[in-house]
Amino acid sequence: MGIMDSKRIRLPAEWEEQDGVLLAWPHIQSDWSPYLDTVEPVFEEIATQISRQEFVIVVAPDPETVIFKLHKSGAVMERIRVYSLDTNDTWARDFGPITILEDDKPLLLDFGFNGWGLKFPSDLDNLVTRNLHKAGAFSSTPLSTRGMILEGGSIESDGDGAILTTCECLLQGNRNPHLSRKEIETSLADQFGADHFLWLQHGFLAGDDTDSHIDTLARLCPNDVILHVMCDDSDDQHYEEFARMTEELRSFRTKKGAPYNLVPLPWPEAIFDENGTRLPATYANFLIINNAVLVPTYRDKADTVALETVQKVFPQHNVIGIDCLPLILQHGSLHCVTMQIPKGVFV
Repeated sequence: MGIMDSKRIRLPAEWEEQDGVLLAWPHIQSDWSPYLDTVEPVFEEIATQISRQEFVIVVAPDPETVIFKLHKSGAVMERIRVYSLDTNDTWARDFGPITILEDDKPLLLDFGFNGWGLKFPSDLDNLVTRNLHKAGAFSSTPLSTRGMILEGGSIESDGDGAILTTCECLLQGNRNPHLSRKEIETSLADQFGADHFLWLQHGFLAGDDTDSHIDTLARLCPNDVILHVMCDDSDDQHYEEFARMTEELRSFRTKKGAPYNLVPLPWPEAIFDENGTRLPATYANFLIINNAVLVPTYRDKADTVALETVQKVFPQHNVIGIDCLPLILQHGSLHCVTMQIPKGVFV
């Protein structure tokens, strides 16, 4: 297993204390170009809400404009840091750093990002973490670039060695074709200190480009809770797959051998774009920050139930709905455009 054997390695859970969150701003050269006026207010609201609790790191080709917009939106500007960097797109969850703790000290891991299996250009996004590190965005926290292709949205950690993921994504042929499932587990064990793997074979989201990222389907939460999507409409294309996914989740056990406490999230009405393509609306794509949980909403009658459900699982947090209907126009949602930076990175 190599030189890392001597160090205690842990991948923190998202609900642990954070220093900040990374965002990549939409711009005219990105696929957001036709929707900028619609989607920028969503980013403004996300950044503003985060800034009330912790720092926000923003990468953007035009920092001055972003600063002006965030000031106007009421963000806590003392907690806003904007870096001038070019990007292909805005999905920071998948190209931002994944932070581990080595002997309780943070280490930023920079995995390869190849546009979700070579689907989209990713050359600029793949450099964001390294360029931010060179610019001093992460203070003196060291950075380690890894050879594996791995997106942050494809894994969930409970902070205690358990990893929840999907076969559809991690075993997809255009990511790490040289690695078997067992070899991927070995790699995640070495790099994250993981020792308990939960692989979902079922579950998908129509309109999703990521090959079933786990953060669109099921989320590990405190006290051995898994919040997961569920569809009660037998005519919906997701109905059977979600039923199978729920049965898989019921079969999962914690490291102590106990079943997880499954909490279903409601299912919004189907939403389609102007071409009739179904868009990936999911309430599982929430973001946990210090003292709050930001939950995507879709101007749907199920929004209220989704917020109430998340509140029950996070009773000490302020649950805040963010209108993410514009975000799904590019086939992602709230968690997908953010990457949390754990406590200690900015010291």
